[in-house]
Amino acid sequence: MLEKTYDSKLVEPAIAKRWEDANAFRAGAGAEEGAEPFTIVIPPPNVTGSLHMGHALNSTLQDIMIRFERMRGKNVLWQPGMDHAGIATQMVVERQLAQQKIFRRDMTREDFISRVWDWKEESGGIIFNQMKRLGASCDWSRERFTMDEGLSKAVLEVFVTLYKQGLIYRGKRLVNWDPKFETAISDLEVENVEVSGHMWHFKYPLAGGATYEYVEKDADGNVTLSETRDYISIATTRPETMLGDGAVAVHPSDERYAPLVGKLCEIPVGPKEHRRLIPIITDEYPDKDFGSGAVKITGAHDFNDYGVAERNDIPMYRLMDMKGAMRADGDAYADEAAKAAELLAKGGTPDKNTVDDINLVPEQYRGLDRFEARKRIVEDIEADGLMIMVEDKKVMQPFGDRSHVVIEPMLTDQWFADAETLAKPAIASVREGRTKFVPKNWEKTYFDWMENIQPWCISRQLWWGHQIPAWYGPDGQVFVEKSEEAALEAAIQHYIAHEGPWKAWVEEKLENFKPGEILTRDEDVLDTWFSSALWPFSTLGWPDKTPELNTYYQTDVLVTGFDIIFFWVARMMMMGLHFMEEEPFHTVYVHALVRDKTGAKMSKSKGNVIDPLELADEYGADAVRFTLAIMAAQGRDVKLDPARIAGYRNFGTKLWNATRFAGMNGVARNDAFELNSAKLTINRWIMTELARATREVTDYITGYRFNDAAASAYRFVWNNFCDWYLELLKPVFMGDDEAAKVESQAVAAFVLDEIYKLLHPFMPFMTEELWAHTAGEGNERQSLLCHAAWPKPIFDDADAAGEINWLIDLVSGIRSVRAEMNVPPAAIAPLVMVGASPLTRERLLRHDSAIKRLSRIGDISLDDVAPKGAAQLVIEEATACLPLGSLIDLDAEAKRLQKEIDKLGEEISRIEKKLSNEKFVANAKEEVVEAERLKGTEFREQQQKLQVAFDRLGSTD
Repeated sequence: MLEKTYDSKLVEPAIAKRWEDANAFRAGAGAEEGAEPFTIVIPPPNVTGSLHMGHALNSTLQDIMIRFERMRGKNVLWQPGMDHAGIATQMVVERQLAQQKIFRRDMTREDFISRVWDWKEESGGIIFNQMKRLGASCDWSRERFTMDEGLSKAVLEVFVTLYKQGLIYRGKRLVNWDPKFETAISDLEVENVEVSGHMWHFKYPLAGGATYEYVEKDADGNVTLSETRDYISIATTRPETMLGDGAVAVHPSDERYAPLVGKLCEIPVGPKEHRRLIPIITDEYPDKDFGSGAVKITGAHDFNDYGVAERNDIPMYRLMDMKGAMRADGDAYADEAAKAAELLAKGGTPDKNTVDDINLVPEQYRGLDRFEARKRIVEDIEADGLMIMVEDKKVMQPFGDRSHVVIEPMLTDQWFADAETLAKPAIASVREGRTKFVPKNWEKTYFDWMENIQPWCISRQLWWGHQIPAWYGPDGQVFVEKSEEAALEAAIQHYIAHEGPWKAWVEEKLENFKPGEILTRDEDVLDTWFSSALWPFSTLGWPDKTPELNTYYQTDVLVTGFDIIFFWVARMMMMGLHFMEEEPFHTVYVHALVRDKTGAKMSKSKGNVIDPLELADEYGADAVRFTLAIMAAQGRDVKLDPARIAGYRNFGTKLWNATRFAGMNGVARNDAFELNSAKLTINRWIMTELARATREVTDYITGYRFNDAAASAYRFVWNNFCDWYLELLKPVFMGDDEAAKVESQAVAAFVLDEIYKLLHPFMPFMTEELWAHTAGEGNERQSLLCHAAWPKPIFDDADAAGEINWLIDLVSGIRSVRAEMNVPPAAIAPLVMVGASPLTRERLLRHDSAIKRLSRIGDISLDDVAPKGAAQLVIEEATACLPLGSLIDLDAEAKRLQKEIDKLGEEISRIEKKLSNEKFVANAKEEVVEAERLKGTEFREQQQKLQVAFDRLGSTD
């Protein structure tokens, strides 16, 4: 016998151990012989990570599909693994060492990496235990790590192959630079935050004291300003970058500056006798209607300017060191400025016009922090009388998501992948439908990124990660191989084969060889996304030709958040197609964000973060999973309210109690009973509804409509089975018809088994527990529910379904009318059926006792005309009338309803007025605005219900 109440704290750990002891989730477990494979690779969480609601949603949706396909008999693999998370992990370990007064730069690289591995073994990867807590049925025996030996082998193979194919190269480009961690970072690791800043407007004097007529006109061509100027006005939010300006750009159609194009202007910073002159050029980038319409071009410190500089052969000068301070290296400023002037006279230099060796920072600013330099530069320009004005302005500022310092666009030497070439097959795959996005609208985001793709910066200036397999010779020649031995062999062949200054030097070193003397290894490591881009095939053993690779690649579905479509999904597409010559997956399901109940994004600063593990402890993992699933509508964010989770815990309680009630009434599996021989209409009805629910749940899961699948299962279990079927069975269980009782016990047992199966992907713990305990005396389960066969829709009796659904509609309608009209619960009302067909009359007769018992109805009569003072509802062709005059005061009820309707109308008007106020919507917190919208929706729904009740009263006059 089941316990009286379900205790998730006791049951869930016991079920988890049962699964683990049985190796229930191993690849292929429970599969039919020769079954087709079904594979999902888990988006690898960071080794430093812990479970948040986004992870919980992602994991739940994957597990629904995995458990579903496993029960359908497929050869299932859900591949787990973790990402080494370069910056995050290095930061954690450095912070721990700092507490012991140990600093990374005081250690050898090998010692530091050893410390990181120690941390990983002791503290890393707690997220997997948290995922298990929510029931994730991965093949945990196959856990992979992006830094493990097999995946590192794959990374080496890919890097070296792409390099030798000319698809990886080293070059100088603009990257996001984190001055705290002193490394390049990806766009995903940059948070753009609106902050209070300034827009400084400065005069850039024209060379040689030249002047021009500056004329402004309005839209009709009328002159609004005309004056002689000896400068061009420039506005900037970052004055410190003026030192590296290479040009001033104006739009080709901007008539105001037409006389200046091709002339020179002076940067108003530094010693007056050595101030640099830069050209005024045209480019499509400047917006002539924004500010002065003229923009300074600092290609080494701004991504937009970088594009302008490349297009126009403009020199780019790096101003800062790796810590974000103004450069202190190089010759005196006068000498450096002379170099720059010479460069300008020559019309630029090759190699993307980069001139990193020229330091154009004047002496008084060298070594200053960039923000201190900004302050000094502004003061100096103002002192020279070249400031026009300063505007207070909100600006978007890029911050490192982990360092929390301002990110600097920086021109540095990095390793790049030719993403444009790699992207072409990946674009074609989605265009041609071999890989599809669900929802489909995310394809546009994919194409926008992929068709405007830039070279992928794959190097990072860290110690933790896959060290780039590149070695440099004494002359800077690079050798890329899978090992130092192979690189040395290539280097020797190169230097010995080529007559040159290094041949004798290398030959001398080889006579008394010491490692590291001839070659020096690149210190950089690879971007974390590089190794995770190989995830769908590297986790299966590639580059070795393993049985797993042959069986489980191509994988089936990738479940991911929209924020990494480009950073991970697109790159897996590129690498999978390039190395496996097949897409890594046929479907990308993009789930939405989990927000708080008001729709606000969760953040620690707002204090609205919801911990999924705390919810699981309070309500049970099944309730958390079911809530996430039933709210996971395609393309719609999940607004999570813990009250909803409590509601779905009640759903589990409802099933538990229904199972106990069934057991107390002799319900047990009866394999001797033939389901098709069921004679009772209610049994044939529930079997038909079960088949319908099975079809719906199956179709919805395979169509990635998880919310609809959960809702369909919910409706069948709560409404059809618990509320109606068991209620209609009570007279059978209490009656004397033994055959009817045996039939109902067998059917109820069968339906319960199928319910456990349908709900198992959503609520695995409770259903596994019920499955194990409800087989009947001496008939214990020999298998786990997670390996049971998925239900098949095998029964269909439209007549039986129609009859019982008619009964349900009639009883439900009567109950609603009674509630709307405030009819006392104990009051017995008469029922008059108007216009009843012969079939309806037969049904009324057959279900007379059920209608009266379930609806609190007395006499049932037939008539052709509705009686006065009766509330009415239409049931198919007939009208059900409830004469209420003797039960309630109709006039008083009408007044009460009207008062409630008017009161709600006032509240609705107040909210609509508030939401129509643009100031309120713009200035109020997002959650406050959303709360008002929700209240408005609730009030309108209540008003509509009350209006229906009022209209029913009105029809009784």
